[in-house]
Amino acid sequence: MGWHTLVTVLLGLHFAYLGYVVFGGFLAWRWPKLIWPHLLAGAWGVAVVGVPLTCPLTEAEYWARRRAGGRGATAGFIDRYIEGVLYPERYTFALQILVGVVVLGSWAGAYLLRRRRNRTANTATKTEVSS
Repeated sequence: MGWHTLVTVLLGLHFAYLGYVVFGGFLAWRWPKLIWPHLLAGAWGVAVVGVPLTCPLTEAEYWARRRAGGRGATAGFIDRYIEGVLYPERYTFALQILVGVVVLGSWAGAYLLRRRRNRTANTATKTEVSS
């Protein structure tokens, strides 16, 4: 595999990971056990934005770019491919709040669905025992 192809694959993985961080909590509505990896992904997302930490996918992309003969680090993934490209930079804080609301909403929905399923299962069990 060529280095340019590896860069492209790493960029695709990065976009997929960001999509998972934002919308992955909704997968837990269907598959409740997926809430745990999403909690970790969300914590990592907050750490990368808040601390800030360097994402390993970004480091891998820079490494592959250097191997392909390009420049290494110029800006972070979000700074280069998201801010100013998908939305104007002045809306960054508002979008961070929106992403937080979406993630917390997906977690709240997963919790409520799990509670409802447990309540339904307990009711069904009680009905079977009493009959």
